[in-house]
Amino acid sequence: MEIFIRNLESTALAGRNINLSYKQLLGNISRFAALLKGRGGQRVAIFSENRPEWIYALYAIWKKNSIAVPIDALSTPHDVTHILLDCRPDVLFCSSEKHPVILEALKESHADTEILVFEDISMCDAIEAEDMVIADPDRTALILYTSGTTGGPKGVMLSFTNMITNLHAVCHDVRIFTPADRVMILLPLHHILPLLGTIVAPLYVGATMVLNTSLNAEDLISTMKRFGVTIMIGVPRLYRLIYKGLKEKITQNLAARIMLRLSRIINSMAFSRILFRTVHVKFGGHIRYLVCGGAPIDPEVVSFFIHLGFEFLEGYGMTETAPMITFTRPGSVKPGIPGQLLPGIGIRFLEGEILVSGGNVMQGYYNRPAETSEVLKEGWLHTGDLGFMDEKGYLHITGRKKEIIVMPNGKNINPEELEQALIRQSDFIRESGVFLKDGVLQAILVPDLKKLGESGILEPEEYLKMEVVDRVNRSLSTYKKILRVHISSSELPKTQLGKIKRYLLPGLAMEKKQKEQPEPDIREYAIIRKFLEEETQQPVSPSDHLELDLALDSLARVSLSAFIDTAFGVGIPDNGFSDFRSVSQLAEYIHRCKTRMNPEGISWSQILKEKVHVNLPSSLFTHNLLKNLIQAFLSSFVRIRARGHENLPDDSCIIAPNHQSILDGFLVAGQLKRKFIKKTYVYAKEKHFRGPLMKFLAERNNIILVDINKDLKLSIQKLAEVLKKGKNLIIFPEGTRSLNGKMGDFKQTFAILSRELNVPVVPVAIKGSYDVLPSGSRFPRLFRKVYVEFLEPVHPGDGSYESLKNRVYERLAMHLGED
Repeated sequence: MEIFIRNLESTALAGRNINLSYKQLLGNISRFAALLKGRGGQRVAIFSENRPEWIYALYAIWKKNSIAVPIDALSTPHDVTHILLDCRPDVLFCSSEKHPVILEALKESHADTEILVFEDISMCDAIEAEDMVIADPDRTALILYTSGTTGGPKGVMLSFTNMITNLHAVCHDVRIFTPADRVMILLPLHHILPLLGTIVAPLYVGATMVLNTSLNAEDLISTMKRFGVTIMIGVPRLYRLIYKGLKEKITQNLAARIMLRLSRIINSMAFSRILFRTVHVKFGGHIRYLVCGGAPIDPEVVSFFIHLGFEFLEGYGMTETAPMITFTRPGSVKPGIPGQLLPGIGIRFLEGEILVSGGNVMQGYYNRPAETSEVLKEGWLHTGDLGFMDEKGYLHITGRKKEIIVMPNGKNINPEELEQALIRQSDFIRESGVFLKDGVLQAILVPDLKKLGESGILEPEEYLKMEVVDRVNRSLSTYKKILRVHISSSELPKTQLGKIKRYLLPGLAMEKKQKEQPEPDIREYAIIRKFLEEETQQPVSPSDHLELDLALDSLARVSLSAFIDTAFGVGIPDNGFSDFRSVSQLAEYIHRCKTRMNPEGISWSQILKEKVHVNLPSSLFTHNLLKNLIQAFLSSFVRIRARGHENLPDDSCIIAPNHQSILDGFLVAGQLKRKFIKKTYVYAKEKHFRGPLMKFLAERNNIILVDINKDLKLSIQKLAEVLKKGKNLIIFPEGTRSLNGKMGDFKQTFAILSRELNVPVVPVAIKGSYDVLPSGSRFPRLFRKVYVEFLEPVHPGDGSYESLKNRVYERLAMHLGED
């Protein structure tokens, strides 16, 4: 026999517009129990958002010796139908908000289930309160449907003994919960972690539950302050959001940065609490423990909170273990390591997989003996997680057995390790998901577009690939490198506890979102859509994001900016489009602000005819000497084979090489004759030539620097002036180095210049430089062969920019064997 709730005079539940004593709470539970007139052992579902009635219903079900079946409040009628058909609940409690969903599910399932709507239940009659006692701990208490990361939900059957094993561990063996605590209810109660941690455990010890129904940051802080919350239970996603906000404020304040550095050096929680007293006051001033579970958390986040003076407790478990297997003891936190075993729990490892046994292990999956036998074997639960135990008894989780990616070469990769590395690399990344498709390791990144825009980064896709993925790749073994990157404006699919549904990622990467937003009934939208469709060669929808959905690069934004200025008299700089979330929003802005209507707009021909004053870089007398020295240096560790010099014309031309390595510019320039290179200019990104010395060398070695985040229009006009003066240009059409040695998409800059100025393009096929110095490598591989071949010129003709771009691409692809 176990007493779950005692009849006390102290406060059981507090919150906005609610303050219930234990006596009142027990009375409400008895009132709800009186509504359940059936025999014991029946299944009773709860389908509602977090609210006091949810708690009354749960304990009323247990009081009547029945089984509670919590349902995710965000479930669709289809989801609810699955549960109704699977466990056939006799009664279902719900809120009026969820009632329509239930009615639809009942219609679909034909289930004969009695519905009790919270708002229709009378709370007037006084009912005597009495202790809540569990007479038979071995009977089934809960059937919890896990959403899982790999398929349809299964009903996990948990007994009271399963829960009591956890309760004794955190309430008796280690007194994390005490009668003086005020525990915030924050997470959805249909999950075992918040159900046990924010309802059952507090009531079990006589503590106070604090109901918070809003996830708004201000409401959260207000609740913590008003009710003096001492324990907050959250998931990694919540703590990462708080971490990012606090870290950003600390980074902007010199004194705070020094304090954080000092806190890390001294490494004393008491000292850190004094240093960051204002942060603790903001959290209400009474927080004893920040508890995290549900998914792995980045150790950096844990360390951050510890150095702010918070006791951060991490646990490891699953619904099938009600929920804990290990938890952190106060005062012995190791960031990223979720503690030691619960008392009385057995553990062993089978080929790296964690197996556990003990009183916390579930009874099985409801009505699924085959699935139960797959994970429960001879009393041991096969968790599907990989890990090991160190000499001090701490459990280290190294990955998920089903999520470990097996590469074509047989190597195993833990995707979570790479995902955390990507997120740690940049504050501009909100989420990352790593997966294998077509034998290639790939990643989906969800950027923080607002931060990117505020930082002046106008090419988010290129920035994330080169400044984030490329940098991470440099620290990884070759087989772990991410070779394909997808950018998404939508949140990655996850369970409510924040676990990525990894099996959906390959489809998400290929999916073209279906837009349901109606088209604005204004002429400006139709004109802009037509322009964008011609520019991008793809259908345009009202809700398309200009950068992520339409992939407008800096060049396309210059063109769009010029078009809008001429067509509507609205000045939008090419770095100003990040202020608009969609095509329809841009069109509506133009509709309000236009001063004229000229649908024909402007062409690149007109842009390049505008008069600009250009002082071309002048080369030093050492220019040719420097070229020869670089060529000699390259030849000392690379075997260069070059041919096709006869294809270089005497007149002005654009030299367009594919881009495999940082060496490519030197490889191409080194093959040009003295007379030719003297009148040849290189188009390069300004970020690679920062600092006085590098800028001086650029200005004296025919390098035209372009800052794609500033006035790209003027930069293109400068390049045009080079060609107009009869000079040559070296432009890499891909705009950036290849991540895997294969050609990437070509940008149109070279095609616009070639077509408008009638200048031929000489494709240059580079093969082998990726093998010498691939993206992410610091040191070259010695004595590899590199081939540089100047192909026959491609003349612009009368075709479009797109067709010219494609002709050059196809010629190079055919020569490199990539067609």
